Amino acid sequence: MKCRNVIIAILATLTLFTGVVSTATAAVEVEGDVYAGVSSMYLWRGFDLSNSDPVVQGGLDVGFKGLTFSYWSNLDLNSGEINETDVTIDYGYALNDLVAVNVGNIFYSLEGAKDTNELYLGVSLNTILSPTFTLYYDYDEAKETGLFYTFSISHDLSLSEDLTLSLGGLVSYNQESDYAVGSYSDWHDYELSATVDYALTDQLSLSPYAVYSDAISTEAEKVIKDEFVTGLNLTFSF
Repeated sequence: MKCRNVIIAILATLTLFTGVVSTATAAVEVEGDVYAGVSSMYLWRGFDLSNSDPVVQGGLDVGFKGLTFSYWSNLDLNSGEINETDVTIDYGYALNDLVAVNVGNIFYSLEGAKDTNELYLGVSLNTILSPTFTLYYDYDEAKETGLFYTFSISHDLSLSEDLTLSLGGLVSYNQESDYAVGSYSDWHDYELSATVDYALTDQLSLSPYAVYSDAISTEAEKVIKDEFVTGLNLTFSF
């Protein structure tokens, strides 16, 4: 019953917020989205951060001339409390028709652990499979260099006018990012993902998804195991 009430409350808040955003964006030329959803667990970099319990996650992204502000929270359904909130500031710039660069900072506000910050730099190619390389640097709570690398690819398939299938793959490498991941330098995890986006309207979409993650190296196997996550998101884009 608690889960149902929480979901209803989030959906009601989302509906109210979409009206406020629509009014605000009429005066200022911004773009972005607001979303909420349910996930079978909180999976982050291969770690099960919710003890395999379902969670509610949601947030918003607001962009203006390459600068994007993002807010995201994780709601623990067992306690009914928000145990993590992330605030991200990102700037994206296209160097040319092929190469784009993103730089930003993620502030992690954590319940039961020290808050921390990560800087990141991403480089993506506007070509087949959209390859993207991203470097993360925890300059706050990590005791060592605090570097974490990801390389990802993705591809979208249009199934119909209102239905799109998005497939993705990712591999990561940890370099002594001891606060968030572990005190070792080796390959960390890989992820395979699939998302189906169904356009309910021009601005509202419903997206069921699935993610499979597993360790790559022996060092990573000491801290993470294979995980399978499913979820459903409702997104309003403006």
